[in-house]
Amino acid sequence: MEILWFLLALCLLGAVIGPYLLRRRGGIRQVAPGSPDAADPQDYGFARQEELDVRMPGPDQDLLDVLAVVQGTGAWRAASQLLAGTPKESEIRWQRVQAFAGAASLELARQPGTGGAWLRAWRAEAPKDAGGAAVHAEFLVQQAWRTGTVGTDDFRIILEEARTVCGEAALLAPGDPVPYIVELAVARGLGYSHEQFDQVWAKVIDRAPAHMGAHIAALHFWCEKWHGSREEADRFATAAAARAPRGSLLAALPLFALYEHLPEVNLVRGFYQGAVVTKAVDGAMFAVHSARADDPVLAHVRHLLVLFLVRMERWSEAVHQLVHIDGHVGALPWTENPDPAAEYTVYRALAVAGYEANGGSPATLPR
Repeated sequence: MEILWFLLALCLLGAVIGPYLLRRRGGIRQVAPGSPDAADPQDYGFARQEELDVRMPGPDQDLLDVLAVVQGTGAWRAASQLLAGTPKESEIRWQRVQAFAGAASLELARQPGTGGAWLRAWRAEAPKDAGGAAVHAEFLVQQAWRTGTVGTDDFRIILEEARTVCGEAALLAPGDPVPYIVELAVARGLGYSHEQFDQVWAKVIDRAPAHMGAHIAALHFWCEKWHGSREEADRFATAAAARAPRGSLLAALPLFALYEHLPEVNLVRGFYQGAVVTKAVDGAMFAVHSARADDPVLAHVRHLLVLFLVRMERWSEAVHQLVHIDGHVGALPWTENPDPAAEYTVYRALAVAGYEANGGSPATLPR
């Protein structure tokens, strides 16, 4: 009987402390070379947690300047002019639309009823402005997902409105893929059939066949937790990578597919040293090395690489990615956490600790 009580006690103890020992999506090993407290990331010139910009994945000074004007004075015309001067098919236009919409969404969350008034003024005073319509559509999408009530009537109503605004934006800017990229998120939330999704996707591909942001948005639709399966997502990502033009970051898309299907809790020893993860990471590393230094999607790939490289204990390579992206955390995987900056700094501290435990130092920082 004493043995039974002892075993029961062990089970109860495991139930209590287990969640703290296993982190989400496979988690970080809690015992890593060195300790997160053993090295100070600030010794490497990295930004403090409170200084990290959660609005974008990497620097865009023109966007930052305009956001400061728009949010400080409500002068939405500065945002309109910036988008009007940004090429329609470019990755950076999509990122700027997301950033303006995200800024308005965060304002509204902090100041219910009054936040984001500049976006409402933009739409009311310039209803035929294509940039304003695209930002409004993306704003509605972000608001729907921010509710955290997927599938409810309110969620569907907001996404139905977003779909309508996507149509308006598309009519105002023929040739612009952004309204259709926004609709890809609507398709996921409203449960488009595969035929309906393919119709939207064809319009994206006609306008910007190598658009990485569009492919990431489409990949979400094909993932197992939405309307596809792991096999369909892998097939989509692999096909896109295979036909990617030289220097395109589409070669990194299989890593995004792998991330979307990571287990909530990983109990397989050596999972991150296995062939599947290694192949996807090496493919993404090749894409990073082949891409233009000013490619606006480069930061997205580097951010995701940090997560995998830390879990693979490839410390030097992880720190090398951090050198390029530090200061901004508005990208996967951090944005899936309620506090992106906090999640990012945990991985950054582990990368630095592992790097130093293996002989690295600020003096040998890879540049």
